[in-house]
Amino acid sequence: MLVRNDDKLGKILTDAKGFTLYFYAKDTTGKSVCNGTCATNWPPVMADGAATAPDGVTGTLSVVTRDDGSKMVAYNGKPLYTYIKDTDPEDTY
Repeated sequence: MLVRNDDKLGKILTDAKGFTLYFYAKDTTGKSVCNGTCATNWPPVMADGAATAPDGVTGTLSVVTRDDGSKMVAYNGKPLYTYIKDTDPEDTY
């Protein structure tokens, strides 16, 4: 994960390739409800171990368990996703 400074939004979290990370409004702290088609359009940021915050992140990264048992990264308890329609690392929808 990285932190990028966006001209409109300020500091935002990105994946290692620079693509914007998003929250899903219907998720609750520690719980992802984005499954099926939702997860196809908003792919979860999967965890491959403990989540560590990059420099510049003031919140806490953690790992939450999805309904299928897989693990994904959360920021301040809110699960993180990428967006399938982001085609350039500068995209923020």
